This record gives sequence, structure tokens and C-alpha cells, in this order.
Amino acid sequence: MDFYDYEPRLRRPPRMKTPELQRDKHLKHMIFASQFDRDLLEHLASVADLIRVLARDKAGSDFLSTQLSEKRAMLYFTQPSTRTFLSFTAACQILGITVNEVRDPSLSSEAKGESPFDSIRMFSSYFDLIIMRSRIPNFAECCAYLMNDLEDFNQRDVPIINGGAGTDEHPTQALLDIYTIQRTFQFTSPQEMDGHFFAPSARYESSSASRARFDELRERPEYSGLTRGLNNKEYCFCGDIGRGRTVKSLANLLSLYDDVTLHFVSPQHPKLGLPGELQNRLLNAGARVLTHDSLESLVDGVPVIERADCLYMTRIQQEYNEPGDADSFRNINFDNYKLTPDLVARMKDYAPILHPFPRDANFGEIPPTIDTNPRAMYFRQARNGMWIRAALLAYLFNVDRDIASYYRRNFAEYTSYAAANSTT
Repeated sequence: MDFYDYEPRLRRPPRMKTPELQRDKHLKHMIFASQFDRDLLEHLASVADLIRVLARDKAGSDFLSTQLSEKRAMLYFTQPSTRTFLSFTAACQILGITVNEVRDPSLSSEAKGESPFDSIRMFSSYFDLIIMRSRIPNFAECCAYLMNDLEDFNQRDVPIINGGAGTDEHPTQALLDIYTIQRTFQFTSPQEMDGHFFAPSARYESSSASRARFDELRERPEYSGLTRGLNNKEYCFCGDIGRGRTVKSLANLLSLYDDVTLHFVSPQHPKLGLPGELQNRLLNAGARVLTHDSLESLVDGVPVIERADCLYMTRIQQEYNEPGDADSFRNINFDNYKLTPDLVARMKDYAPILHPFPRDANFGEIPPTIDTNPRAMYFRQARNGMWIRAALLAYLFNVDRDIASYYRRNFAEYTSYAAANSTT
């Protein structure tokens, strides 16, 4: 695809692009993980907490379904997707947004020679939001610039959300990953994690169950330095680092936090290892960055698997293989990038295991035998995507404050009481 008209804007560093994707310091388009800062991440997490509580109540669910009932969304997913597509669909439905889709361009006018940019502009004529996923790097970013150009000429423009662009980025996956880590490192009980007893106020004033669990962990000598939240933690990414767009997006967000160490465990191969550009960006942000070829690699005499406060597993993304890659991978021992029950048993008790899905049943980076381990958070992680994406949509269309006001008027006393009196 020809991006000639957008090349000067594409070549700019992310910091220079961010203002163009905002209006009045408020997100207009969601293209890069670097558009999030810590305050916005905290705000979106709080809104997601409110939505998940309201959605479990009939009156609350009815209220949510009216918030954006006049809006229509196009899900333009020309790359295969299950979780991201369904997660966004569910998020739209929670807020009352009508959803339509194009998932096979061969069934659209693109089969007749229409350019994808013309398709996007046509969608903007009918819909109020375009959520897109493409194998083509930079396409979502260019579509955001197209919308801005239309705005400059007083023509109809709509927000663009990047649901995954080539091997570049997957910012809303990083958003749900961060949200899962935020909730995990509040050290809440499983029931609170799923929202049955969790009050949004517990983000600031933890429930008795949460305090008890955290205090119990802190009493153990090996965890005496444990803190709540994402600061002061060691995060480990394992698998296909070079082509893992979810890894890139999440690592960028984690570098916003204080005193973080980022371990990258991958084959020492130019396509699979940590890209130099990403490493430099993380170092410049103040993160400690270490690369390894195994989860057993030692750091100060301790294996990485035992040091990690959070483990993010990924599959080897064979759909991005090019001719000759299979031969160049032939001598790699991929067993070093697979999790086993024995490895999990050596992890910190509270350390979550995350995975962006889909996991590869043939490769086996996380065998199903680990699914019942208390550290396995990847199914909760996937469910969290629905809540945090609903929060993002509410924020983009400026109904997040209305949701907070409704919650305070109708639910704050009830959920605070339930959290305070939970015995689980």
C-alpha cells in the first residue's frame, strides 16, 4: 500500500505525533501505546471498575446501554481476530453502540479496485467510530491523519482506534494488560478480581480482604519489600519479542513506572530478539532492560523465572514468517521459551502469568495443565479487555464522567459496604 502522502508524518518520533492525535489534550484517535500516560491509565482503570460493577446490575446495565445508543461503530478487521474483535463488540454493546463489520475485503468494493483509504472514508460517512485491525504496518496511523485532514476541510471525520497494526503496535491490548496488572497488584482476592465484591473505591482504599492478603505476603521474609502497584517490579516477557506487537506496546507502558526492570527472554535471532530501537526507547524512559536466552538465565545469581513479579508469555508468530525463516530457526531450542508446571512452581506466589492470546496448542508455550494454577491470569486478562475497552470508548465520547456520577449517586454506598464486609 502506498503511504507516500503520509511519509513525512510517519517518520516523526512518537512524541511529535501525539498532539496531532488529540483535541484539547483529550484523545481523539487511539493509535500508539505512548499516547497513554500514568494519569490516563489510572483514570481508565477506574472507569472500567465502575462499568464492571454497573453492568452486573439491571438498572446499572440499562443506564450504560443508553450512554452511546446514538453512536454507530465500524469494526474493520481485515486480519484474523477473535478476542479483540469480540471484546470490542461486547464493549460497544455495553454502552449501546450499534456495531457493523467488514472482515473480508474480498467481499467489499476493495475487490473491485477501491483503495483501503477510500473504504475508510466511506465508513466515516456512515459511522461515528472506526475500530480497525490490519496486517499492514502504519495503516491505522495514516487513517487517523486522513480523518484529521478531512476535519481541516470541514468534512466529516471520526475517531480511529488501532486494534492491531502489523507487527507495529497493539495499544488496546497493552491497555487491558496494564489493567490486569493493576488489579493483580492491588492483591485482591479472586472474587474481588472478578468484580463480585470489588468496589472502585478500593483502588485507593483497599478492602479488608485485600489488606489481609497483602500483609500476609509482606510478613514473609522473601516478600518484605513488596509494594502495591506497578512501581518497583520486575517484568519478564518470553517468546517472540521481535515480532510481538503486544510486547512492544506493553513494555512502553511499563516504562512509565518507577524502578522497573524489564527482562526479555527470546532466541538470539535478529527477527525474534529485542529490537534495538525498542531497547533504546525503554532505556531512555528510565527502565532497566536485560535480555536473556532462557527463563533459567541468572541475574545476580537468581534465575529470571524466580525474579519475575509478572510473566508475559507469547507464542512464536509464525504467520509473519518469510521465505527462509524456517531454515534460520532450525537450530533454535524453542523449549527454552515454553512454560512448564515445574517452572511455574518456582515463581513468586503472587506473580501473574499473562498471555495476549491466541496461544499455540502445537507450540505449547503455556500447556493447559497450568490453567488452574492461581498465577494463571490470562483468561481474566482477556475478560478485562471488554471492561477497559468500554472505558476507552466512554472516554473518547466524553461520557466517562457521567458514568462516574451515576455510580456515585446509586452504587457507591452499596459496593463499598459489600467490599468492606467480604469474608473471601
